[in-house]
Amino acid sequence: MTLLHRLYSEAGQSPWIDNLTRDNVRSGRLANMVDDGIRGVTSNPTIFQKAMTHSAMYDADFARLIEGGTVEQAFWEMATSDVTGALEILHPLYEQSGASDGFVSLEVSPKLAYNTPGTIKDARAFHENINMPNLLVKIPATEAGVPAIRQMISEGRNINVTLIFSLDRYDAVIEAYISGLETFGAAGGDVARVHSVASFFVSRVDTEVDRRLEATGSDQLRALQGKAAVAQTKLAYKLFQDRFSGPRWEALQAKGAHVQRPLWASTSTKNPAYPDLLYVDSLIGPDTVNTMPDATVEAFKDHGTVARTIDQGVDQAGAELDALHEAGIDMSDVSRRLEEEGVAAFSKSYDELLQALEDKANEHKGS
Repeated sequence: MTLLHRLYSEAGQSPWIDNLTRDNVRSGRLANMVDDGIRGVTSNPTIFQKAMTHSAMYDADFARLIEGGTVEQAFWEMATSDVTGALEILHPLYEQSGASDGFVSLEVSPKLAYNTPGTIKDARAFHENINMPNLLVKIPATEAGVPAIRQMISEGRNINVTLIFSLDRYDAVIEAYISGLETFGAAGGDVARVHSVASFFVSRVDTEVDRRLEATGSDQLRALQGKAAVAQTKLAYKLFQDRFSGPRWEALQAKGAHVQRPLWASTSTKNPAYPDLLYVDSLIGPDTVNTMPDATVEAFKDHGTVARTIDQGVDQAGAELDALHEAGIDMSDVSRRLEEEGVAAFSKSYDELLQALEDKANEHKGS
């Protein structure tokens, strides 16, 4: 049994792969990953940009698609094709797991991050066009995204909430899920068929907090570097446990409702001074997901540790965040900046991808 299989069977955490390429889907590599223990797939605009601009596998498809549509339409057709292929590969796992895993995520356009009606329209269209039960549509947890998330859950649609950087916003996301389920159930919907994950971003928090601590020039404060991300994530798990308990949740649970699992995202180690599995080994626990890029998956398969760690040292985690506050680190400002940067980075990747495809279309027309 691989360490990935043990991560799920012994610790209750689902390892997902944070990468989706046509080559992986069509070569059998993704199927092999599933055999190794990968239980889901996430994608984002940056992943698609890298896939489509570094592979000739899309060229013939693209040349055909632009004959009858725009470059942007061609992109979404190709992305949908890749996602559909991955959904088919993961569907047996979805069935075997009782619909607890086997999901593939497709994100709405990053241009809609601050547009509630546009997000609702596109998320609904993705679900209706692809129409597979193991699709998760990704919606960012921006202020405008939260009501869109609630609306989609109230319609019984599966959602992956992305770009969560703070405990306050995570709490709002949980509320959107629970109240959405209540609305769906009150209208006669079967809450047992609704699934969602909440993607709480990890390593980028350390990157930003460490930068601010470094700027203080204080050796004493530098000792707090590399603490914020894991500490905040442990408190996020405690919030998850608190919110998915008690009479309100139990009423939904009695109808078959599933918890909205926290998904740890951005879990590759950015700082080479830190252990390569800092954001994996430290955050293992039941009812969680960790979506990892290829290199982090390989590292875990080689030397990962399977042990429940997510709720170890929670008091210490709180003390570390308190120390950061006393040091002048405003975590609300950190999360605001990271959210803005996250949306901007995905928008940049999306623009660069469309420009690269536009250039390719012009070359095709000129040939």
